[in-house]
Amino acid sequence: MAKKAKVEKRQNKHLNRFQYTQDQAIEKPFNWEQMVRLLQYLKPYSKRLLPAAIIAMLVSTIIRLVVPILIGKVAIDVAITDGNIPLLIQLVVGIAILYLFSYLGNVFRIKWVNILGQNVIYDIRKHLFSHVQRLSHRFFDSRSAGSILVRIMNDINSLQELFTNGIINLLMDVVTLVGIVVILFVLSPKLALAIMVILPIMFYISTKLRRNIRRSWQRVRIQQSRLNSHLNESLQGIRITQSFSQERENAEFFDGVNTENFEAWRNATKKSAMFRPFVEMSNAVGTVILISYGAILIINGGIEVGTFVSFAFFLGMFWEPISRLGQMYNQLLMAMAASERIFEFLDEEPNVEEKSDAKRLDDMQGRIEFDRVEFSYDEKRTALHEISLEMKQGQTVALVGHTGSGKSTIANLISRFYDPTKGSVKIDGHDLRDLTIESVRQQISVVLQDTFIFSGTIMENIRFGRPDATDDEVMEAAKVVGADDFIKRLSNGYQTEVEERGNVLSAGERQLLSFARALLANPRILILDEATASIDTETEVKIQNALRKLLKGRTAIIIAHRLSTIREADNIIVLEHGRILEQGSHEELMDKKGEYFDLVKTQFQMLDAI
Repeated sequence: MAKKAKVEKRQNKHLNRFQYTQDQAIEKPFNWEQMVRLLQYLKPYSKRLLPAAIIAMLVSTIIRLVVPILIGKVAIDVAITDGNIPLLIQLVVGIAILYLFSYLGNVFRIKWVNILGQNVIYDIRKHLFSHVQRLSHRFFDSRSAGSILVRIMNDINSLQELFTNGIINLLMDVVTLVGIVVILFVLSPKLALAIMVILPIMFYISTKLRRNIRRSWQRVRIQQSRLNSHLNESLQGIRITQSFSQERENAEFFDGVNTENFEAWRNATKKSAMFRPFVEMSNAVGTVILISYGAILIINGGIEVGTFVSFAFFLGMFWEPISRLGQMYNQLLMAMAASERIFEFLDEEPNVEEKSDAKRLDDMQGRIEFDRVEFSYDEKRTALHEISLEMKQGQTVALVGHTGSGKSTIANLISRFYDPTKGSVKIDGHDLRDLTIESVRQQISVVLQDTFIFSGTIMENIRFGRPDATDDEVMEAAKVVGADDFIKRLSNGYQTEVEERGNVLSAGERQLLSFARALLANPRILILDEATASIDTETEVKIQNALRKLLKGRTAIIIAHRLSTIREADNIIVLEHGRILEQGSHEELMDKKGEYFDLVKTQFQMLDAI
């Protein structure tokens, strides 16, 4: 019992962590405005594919409505009653031809709606992915990669059935129902009214179920998101899990999330399954009314036998689209739950917005100025307090200080991953908010401590920042940073395939690739954020020698805890809790014997202790 309680406690803690990612239920009423918004993706196909599919649907639907009338009113009441064999043969041939046209209409309808649906899904996924790529870092700070992946993959896949079959089938069923109701009232208003008396009851019960079913399918989407988030997190952290022998507890976490997902699906399908049996029961009641009241009308001469047969045909056809509409309604609820989550992302606006009249800065010189800049990540804790500083063109500036002092925040503001809360960040005298984001970032390269290597070849990874670079330029960049030696030792050299995150490479090798990638882009501003932290001393010497050449003529911002890497910087800025304590060259700061002096002294004492 104690073990079970412990597991439940850990699972609840795990689920609470997912709730922090803002992947919550979106309480919006079911409304057609959202459906209209979803249907906007059909616009590009409204001139050819969509009309063609609708025409094919109308052909087959009209034929289905005409055939029972021909059988009941013409074949039975006229041809058979009068013994008119030639007319009966003509009807048989005519009905066979009509069914052939109906078959062809269905073939082309299915073909065209599938093409239409796949195109729409492609467009939605492309739109969502493009939009997510434009969102600011603040958006990704509060969401796991798994939850974002679910929106782009699973939620959009949930719309596939809606667009490949659902919309056209919905139109077909609505046309069929309206046609049947009109025909039934034309054939016999009394019998039609007797059968339709059960429809208000159906409508009332289905309306009661609507909100409950919708919430159930929305919960399914949320649980799938959490399941994917956990899977993504577990796979990315598998080495940590194994190193601490936490495989069993991790499996228990997964079992908890998987159980929640299973229960959500079971609950949703159970509620959805209630509709079809109810329709079948209504069909049975309608059939009883048809037989009993129809027989009375035939006996009393109220209707003819052929009319009764037509009624029987149409009654069978009537409940079929109603049953499909019930299934379609469940499908619609799933699609609405998914679309709510998709539109939540599409409605997300970047925190870093580009002005409509933003200017390009194609000839960046590299002069950077912070004018009384304040910044806060969460509007609770201020990361920078009225920072004012200047980095001259071609100058190497080092940012030092304890963890949380604001070093990386300054780098993030220069790259315009965030905008300052107050004040302004300027490059070459231009406020970054007045410039296009693309033109700024194209001329800034950032090398982080945690290097990301994409799936692909070594050559493709180095070329990532400058796709038009030649092979010779790629190899030259690798040689300059000292990466060429280890690349040539790989099985296929520069064409060696590496998987996501480059796990087949050492930390130092991945860091060298990131240097080559950044330098190949030929930036005007180079930001090194703890870029040498994962490199051994011998490799660091190679990089330091390369950087002396590469930083010449470029503005460089170096963030490092290892103070030996910044001795030659033109200006060293010492930060503490988002404020500048002191700045100057290495010699000037050592002479002051202030905070920088203490940092150097402490670090050398630690080295001596080792």
